[in-house]
Amino acid sequence: MMDILDYFSFDALIPLFYLMLLIFLGLGYKRGKGQSTQSSVLVRALIFVLLVAHGIEIHDSVFTAQGFVFGFAQDLSLIAWVGLAFYWFQSWFLPIASLLWMSILFALFCSLLPLFFPGTLLSPEAVSDPWFKAHFIVATVSVGLLSLAAMQAMLMSAYDRALHQQLGILPNSRLAFWLDDLPPLMTIESLLFNLIYVGFALLTLTVFSGLLFSQTLFGKPFVWDHKTIFALVSWLLFGGLMIARWRVGLRGRAAIRWVLSAYVVLLLAYVGSRFVLEVILQRA
Repeated sequence: MMDILDYFSFDALIPLFYLMLLIFLGLGYKRGKGQSTQSSVLVRALIFVLLVAHGIEIHDSVFTAQGFVFGFAQDLSLIAWVGLAFYWFQSWFLPIASLLWMSILFALFCSLLPLFFPGTLLSPEAVSDPWFKAHFIVATVSVGLLSLAAMQAMLMSAYDRALHQQLGILPNSRLAFWLDDLPPLMTIESLLFNLIYVGFALLTLTVFSGLLFSQTLFGKPFVWDHKTIFALVSWLLFGGLMIARWRVGLRGRAAIRWVLSAYVVLLLAYVGSRFVLEVILQRA
């Protein structure tokens, strides 16, 4: 009985709750009430409770009594949490219900990973350093917002393909309900770039604060490693995307491919480098 209440059990309950929420949403679609279910106050309340529980679990597993414990699994879990939190906030004001399924599925998958990859102790002192914490929070929020933008880009790609190929859609199918929930493609694209603008601003602060204050933030001088290179390449790609948007009005499939390419490079910087060290090379 006591094992039900211990830390690991609480850890494991988070993905279970995400799964239960997906089942609840699926039942809403089965009854033909997809849009009303997704936008209901009850669903938003359930997401809020999940976000609080997931946030507490992440904080306590990363900022521990021993020090700063982190790894690629914790990074992905935190990124997914930020993406879902931003979705929850924006859902009160913008028509983005179509992102709910992707956001929850991503959070479900990422919340499972720390159960199998608990991370490593990176620094005993970082937990008490306010500058490091600020850098860490800004970095995580920037990648979380750009993750949500990547989901939006994938959604746009699927929507655009459905429109151009003129797929035969059954009137009461789940795909029909999903398409009914979507705002116009122009609106989705506008929301996508709003996410990218904010995410890029925070990414800029993250990248250059890390470059300039490496000794203060990480306790070691600046080095050119794979993470730094990938982070800079991703920053250049997102910056180039916004310049192309402003100068030539880049949009549609070309913009989608650019967003997803930049996001993959960003993941290689902030998640891929830790994955290689922890899982492939078996090093902290």
